[in-house]
Amino acid sequence: MIPRTLFVALLVLGSALCSQAELRLHNLFTDHMVLQQGTSVPVWGWGDDGDKVTVEFAGKKDTVTVKNGQWRAKLKNLQPGPAGVLKVTATRGGKNTLIQREDVVVGEVWIASGQSNMEWGMRSSFNSSNDIATSANANIRLFTVPKLKLDAPTNNVNGKWAECGPESVPGFSAVAYYFARDLQQALGVPVGVIHTSWGGSPAEVWMSEEVLAADADYKRDILGTFEASNQRALAAIAQWEKEKAAAALEKQAFTKRKPGSGWKPAELYNGMIANIIPYAVQGAIWYQGESNAGRAWQYRRLFADMITNWRNDWDQDFTFLEVQLAPFDKGKKRTLADIAAAPVESDWAELREAQLLATKNLKKVGMAVITDVGEKDDIHPAKKQPVGARLALLARDMAYGEKIVANGPEFRSVKFKDGRAVLSFNSVGGGLEARGGGLTGFALAGADKKFVWATAKIEGDKVVVSSPGVAQPTAVRYGWSDFPVVNLWNKDGLPATPFRTDDWEMVTKPKAAVAKK
Repeated sequence: MIPRTLFVALLVLGSALCSQAELRLHNLFTDHMVLQQGTSVPVWGWGDDGDKVTVEFAGKKDTVTVKNGQWRAKLKNLQPGPAGVLKVTATRGGKNTLIQREDVVVGEVWIASGQSNMEWGMRSSFNSSNDIATSANANIRLFTVPKLKLDAPTNNVNGKWAECGPESVPGFSAVAYYFARDLQQALGVPVGVIHTSWGGSPAEVWMSEEVLAADADYKRDILGTFEASNQRALAAIAQWEKEKAAAALEKQAFTKRKPGSGWKPAELYNGMIANIIPYAVQGAIWYQGESNAGRAWQYRRLFADMITNWRNDWDQDFTFLEVQLAPFDKGKKRTLADIAAAPVESDWAELREAQLLATKNLKKVGMAVITDVGEKDDIHPAKKQPVGARLALLARDMAYGEKIVANGPEFRSVKFKDGRAVLSFNSVGGGLEARGGGLTGFALAGADKKFVWATAKIEGDKVVVSSPGVAQPTAVRYGWSDFPVVNLWNKDGLPATPFRTDDWEMVTKPKAAVAKK
């Protein structure tokens, strides 16, 4: 296997050599691609310095000059219409070199990224056989970025666009497919999805090293921590190699597993994000957080900074839609009776709160709540259709301005009076409702900060919470658990997001940060 750093050197060298020899088009521009409507669409590649490169599509044209082996043209304000041919022509000394891409359409383009729940394929999803069989749709196009870890950013990508259908869909991201299917049906224009995800990945591997290094906390806690752990890992690997060689010399069986080095910050940004920038997009959908749950306190900033990192590099404040973590018991193998015994602290609940904060602290960030699709003992809930559907609702609301209810109830304020907590909500829609019986998942605490499960009732557009065990409540929590058992919805069919009314210390807040408070 080629070492990662050598691979980068070969890739860059290959690009440089090709750029001096012929006209080339970036590999995102293939047959069947979707170009973003209503904006300035960059089209770029490589060629010989001084060549004039003309890009033509659907009556739009732009001519630029190759400089330093590179060129970038722009097609302005493309509109949906019949599929056409993208033509790229390089002219030198009266001679032309032509590249053509067939079956090109204009519509909406979205990025789909994250870890395993975004990567999760259609063939492994709940009740997907009929959806796969009926997936043929020339107005949905799919592109998967190959998995690639790199030490430095690369500028090109392998892969090709494919029309949506029973041959291309089974291995494609289920969340991304269901999102695209619903969005295309709602908008009536072509939809393209660029899928770039990797199971188990933490958020910091999707950020640029430049951004991480510019922040003192990230430089210390992410880059510095990785460097220290990587040195230990390299030493462990060297010891493993030594022991393996000694066993071979003695002709003894060697079954010890080779240690790994963990995720390197920025490595997926380098290999799977940098190489698709600045392809014109409408927005991004994101399903990740499981790998950062133990650092939920840090994620409160890190996640928002990752979104800003992407937006800055695309030079576009595009819509960013996330999926809140599903319920999961994290392998504790507790029974539902155990979970119901008493409220406990939860780093997964804190991560969900960090995800919610991004929607408050940044513009055009939405969150799909999926408290109803979790599986207690499986981190990968198989039901991906509701996830994609709720993301599509958010897109229709936030990116396209449709007047629809796209969010479930979200905590707004609380009043404590006469031993009760009266909760008010945003996104009530057609009204509040409890699904499957009386309300569950509400807990109360007094000044002692000890939570007990409480009784909750819907009264009009409010929820009233009380408990005989808490005479003077000062805090309410809802769904504050690794595996929340909750049932507050609005009548528009969307679940309420978990929340807390207190700001008490988080279990994931580093001790140093606690000491500074």
